[in-house]
Amino acid sequence: MQATPPAPTIVAETVRRALSEDIDRGDITTEACVEPTALGTATLNARERVVVCGLPILEEVFAQLDLLVDVDAHVQDGDLVEAGTSIATLSGPATSILLGERVALNFLQRLTGVATMTRSFVDALPNGSATRITDTRKTTPGLRAFERYAVRCGGGHNHREDLGAGVLIKDNHIAAAGGCTQAIERARAYAPHTCRIECEVDTRAQLEEALAAGVDIVMLDNFNDDEVRDALALIDGQAIVEVSGGVTLERVAALGTLGVDVISVGALTHSSPSCDLGLDWS
Repeated sequence: MQATPPAPTIVAETVRRALSEDIDRGDITTEACVEPTALGTATLNARERVVVCGLPILEEVFAQLDLLVDVDAHVQDGDLVEAGTSIATLSGPATSILLGERVALNFLQRLTGVATMTRSFVDALPNGSATRITDTRKTTPGLRAFERYAVRCGGGHNHREDLGAGVLIKDNHIAAAGGCTQAIERARAYAPHTCRIECEVDTRAQLEEALAAGVDIVMLDNFNDDEVRDALALIDGQAIVEVSGGVTLERVAALGTLGVDVISVGALTHSSPSCDLGLDWS
């Protein structure tokens, strides 16, 4: 199933800010070099193997700049394409294509990078695994909706949207509340009955305490594979199990084989490299 892009209002506003940042003072190079009436065609090409993401943003950039620029997409977001693949063709007023080139590429390269890294983690799971690869809230300020969309395009899942989307008790909450049990009990008394309680644990003792307090989800933070195996035996179906911290691509297969429910990977959004895409003039 194809991922749903961010709401059109969010796309429009984010693109508006990005264009304002780049072109509010004009484009003196294009103005100096290109005739205002010139027409042109340029092709957006993948220069490496990527999972494409960001085509609705590409369309919005040129919709805001000049409706006479035609954006013809040859693939869909979420498609895995090889190096040399033509992703989209732009045709119309040359000055408008040049004006929006960098803003469009910045979005596409960034989001395609997130989608591509996510796909590598998803593909590393064992065949038939029910384990989910998810992102975290470690996103670029102002671009969370876009990066979360890119994770979905890569076949991953999203963790909570924001601080109001769910209860996730972390180490500093435990310290501030006076202990794991106290934090869980207070959260259960405060949260609506429809809300699960998740608690991060970093030792077996904390895990035992969280289970005794009736936690719904446990996040095993920085547990190695042997510690995860032991924790799963202790939990024995009492709670959903999430593994986070120190999760490399090389560990994913082992964690999937162990049968954890969720692997959350902050690197999907905070460390994915931008992909090599280029807009080549015809």
